[in-house]
Amino acid sequence: MPSRNDDPVAQALQRAAVSIIDAIVAVEASNPVVLIDGRAGAGKTTLSRMVAANWPVAGRPQLIALDSLYPGWDGLDAGVERALHDILRPHARGLLSTWRRWDWELETDAEAHAVTPALGVILEGCGAVNPATARLADVSVWVESPDAARKRRALDRDGDGFRPYWDGWAAQEERHLERDDPRALATLRVTVP
Repeated sequence: MPSRNDDPVAQALQRAAVSIIDAIVAVEASNPVVLIDGRAGAGKTTLSRMVAANWPVAGRPQLIALDSLYPGWDGLDAGVERALHDILRPHARGLLSTWRRWDWELETDAEAHAVTPALGVILEGCGAVNPATARLADVSVWVESPDAARKRRALDRDGDGFRPYWDGWAAQEERHLERDDPRALATLRVTVP
C-alpha cells in the first residue's frame, strides 16, 4: 500500500492498515474476526475500508459498521449488543445469521443482511471492543486520536446531522471507555493524528 500523499493522517492510517493486515495473516484463520474501535472521528471507518480492500485471506470480508446497528443517538450499548447477538456469537459458532440495519431517518429496523461464518468479519465502530466481543475476535484494534482532531473530522464529515448529538454521544463513549477499557483489551493500538 504505497502512500499517495504526505498527509500525516493518511500515512498513519496506511501504517495502521499494514499492521492489522499483518496481524490477520499471523492468526492463520480462514475466517478471521477483526474489531476496530475508537471514538467518533478517530478514523475507524477509513481504516476498516483500507483493511477490507487489502484483505489477506481468501474471499471477501464482511465489513459491518456499528453505525448501521446503533438504534439512534442514545444506542451505543444497544448497537454493540445487537452485533454480539446477531453477528459475532453466531459467526463464532459457525452459524449463518442475519442482522437488521437501523434506519436513522425512520427510526426503525430496516432490511436484513446475512453473515456467513465461511468468511471473515470486520466490525468497526465505537464500542466494538469490550470483554464479551474481544473473546470472539482474532484481532482487536483501538484507534487513538486527539480530541480536537477527532471532533473536527467528525463534524466535517457529518456536519449538522451530528453536531447536536456530539456531547451525548461523547458521554456514551466515556462510559464505554471507563467500563470496558477497550485500549487494554485491544491486541493492536494505533494512533491517528
